[in-house]
Amino acid sequence: MRIDLNCDLGEWKTAESRNNDRKIMPFITSCNIACGGHIGNDESIRSTIQLALEHQVAIGLHPSYPDKEHFGRKVLDIKPAELKKSLIEQIERFKKHADDLNAEIHHVKPHGALYNFAAKDETTAQTILDALIETKLSVPIYTMPNSVLKDMAQELGFTCVNEVFADRAYEDTLELRSRTKPGAVLNDFAEVQEHIHRMILDRAVKTFSGKVLPITAETMCLHSDTAGAIHLAKQIHQYLKDHGCDIAPY
Repeated sequence: MRIDLNCDLGEWKTAESRNNDRKIMPFITSCNIACGGHIGNDESIRSTIQLALEHQVAIGLHPSYPDKEHFGRKVLDIKPAELKKSLIEQIERFKKHADDLNAEIHHVKPHGALYNFAAKDETTAQTILDALIETKLSVPIYTMPNSVLKDMAQELGFTCVNEVFADRAYEDTLELRSRTKPGAVLNDFAEVQEHIHRMILDRAVKTFSGKVLPITAETMCLHSDTAGAIHLAKQIHQYLKDHGCDIAPY
């Protein structure tokens, strides 16, 4: 079995969160770097790319709604043209730093509310794809297995990578449970261990209501702002190795 472990990085709010990135990086195989939509600036983008290069971690960009106020975790009432303009600006900003550092962009993963809404809204999914096409960024897209974005992207010839979440609960629709609801975020390792074992080794997920449903996992995300993320990253990495998983970028 093979799995890519990814983490959302470059989301610095404090010096401590910047240092957390350094502690998490040795245990992951790909990272999604904030590029100014929900958080991030030239310093955080460039420094996180450099850190990933040092650890031979695959580099992805993590574009968002232009929404620093809500950290990109709220669906914005925004016109497609305005969203596309923001996404292009984020992509071009990231590409400039990647080119300067001679770093290959491995993938793209929309952030937060944009990721979740594009999984079910065709207009939003098309806007993301239009931005990628216009910027000539033809890299794999990390998506949920049952995503509208995945279906539309594959029709246009994009490669899509099925993503699951180590630290998030699922609904019966296989959507992520909203962070506004209890039990949405998992940070106890015993609970996370059962969750990842089922998803990676048994190819199934137990939803919040208790149903066990099939799921396909090629990459698994841990959020860097989840409580205990450094400890979880280390434990998840070791647990999967102990159970015969080859941990490597997609």
